[in-house]
Amino acid sequence: MPSDGRVAANNLRQSLAAPRSFGAGLAHARLRTDELFRLLRPEALYDRPIPERHRLIFYLGHLEAFDWNMIARAAFEVTPFRQALDHLLAFGIDPVDGNLPTDQPFDWPPERDILDYNRRVRSTIDVFLEKASFSNAGGPLLENGFIFHVGIEHRLMHAETLAYLLHQLPLERLRPPRILPALPMAGPDSLATPRCVEIPAGSATLGLVRNGERVFGWDNEFEPHTVGVPAFAADAYPVTNGQYLEFVRKGAYQERSLWSEKDWAWIGAEGIEHPRIWRRQGEGWRLRAMFAEIPLPPDWPVYVSYAEASAYARWRGLPLPSEAQWHRAAYGSPDGNEREYPWGSEPPEERFGNFDFNRWEPTAVNAHPEGRSAFGVYDLVGNGWEWTSTVIEPFPGFKPFPFYPGYSADFFDGQHYVVKGGSSRTGACLLRRSFRNWYQPHYPYAYATFRCVEN
Repeated sequence: MPSDGRVAANNLRQSLAAPRSFGAGLAHARLRTDELFRLLRPEALYDRPIPERHRLIFYLGHLEAFDWNMIARAAFEVTPFRQALDHLLAFGIDPVDGNLPTDQPFDWPPERDILDYNRRVRSTIDVFLEKASFSNAGGPLLENGFIFHVGIEHRLMHAETLAYLLHQLPLERLRPPRILPALPMAGPDSLATPRCVEIPAGSATLGLVRNGERVFGWDNEFEPHTVGVPAFAADAYPVTNGQYLEFVRKGAYQERSLWSEKDWAWIGAEGIEHPRIWRRQGEGWRLRAMFAEIPLPPDWPVYVSYAEASAYARWRGLPLPSEAQWHRAAYGSPDGNEREYPWGSEPPEERFGNFDFNRWEPTAVNAHPEGRSAFGVYDLVGNGWEWTSTVIEPFPGFKPFPFYPGYSADFFDGQHYVVKGGSSRTGACLLRRSFRNWYQPHYPYAYATFRCVEN
């Protein structure tokens, strides 16, 4: 059974004005990120496992700095007590194709300073949360507990970022949990047979109604609009490691015609010949799981960059889905209505998919038949974000958050693509239909997979 904290975190949309729910939700989110730092050996705290990201020591303090800056300072106007840390730990980075950070470990504060900062921030935030009155809020940031919801979802997003950051560390830099579930290995009879599902013409409703029913959303989720979607066919399952292995064995990483000019330059400069977490061993292949290296599971979804997904799609002669097509396949139904989740209106549960921190690894793409959409498309939510061909742009009526104007707008640069659905390390409250995530095309670290469509 899930803990009270997990229930609260999952159900915040139904209880936006309940301080107790926010307190439990925040405690659950803190548990998720705290457990990740306990996996690190002490000498790894100043490592930078992904060149485009900060060192891990930044993330140790960033989550509390964000809460302090957004809740204590912006909502409650509290006087800073460590202003230098408030600034140093405020924002992450996402450089595109170069301009990598050059800081050194000695440029960062000692761990003990950040832990002292974190303790004081948490105790202060907890006092505010206990005393807050959301029904008689003093401003828009406190109305219905809005800013606390921001803090919880921000932390859960970073719980996923931290997971794939740690996934890039050498195994000897990690301390695995004492108890790990056995990794399910597929037999030849359990592999999903690749096939396409016909999706009839219809519409997809993207976005949320602003202030509608007190439902929380980030600024890029507004406003709602309807997009007509002509009939198409979609892969019933995401592309698996087994399918992608054929692409690798056919020499696709050496075939110039399959790659755009920028993508070809990227794989050449980086020496990329296969997915990031694959390892060649003689004539066979292995996969770097979170805490071990294992034989490549053929029935798990493949995790690749947008550039690699696009090259595979060209190899097949089929495109990646647009954001609207993905929505239509996931939430549409033959009767013309749209579902809240692919499986219906029930809240996310383990039987519907691989999400909400239930596992460290993927599952087979056909492991959750109860989670399939009305059209019979599998694995749309959880088990891996899915690349779309849509560049992240504002919806009509977009208004940036005044307290965080760059959250989305900084990425409306034509160089980041929408991903939908969620991974095994995505919190349940982020699985809502309107949520949009995004990555740059040459980012091979995220838990992101894909499927193809036929127009």
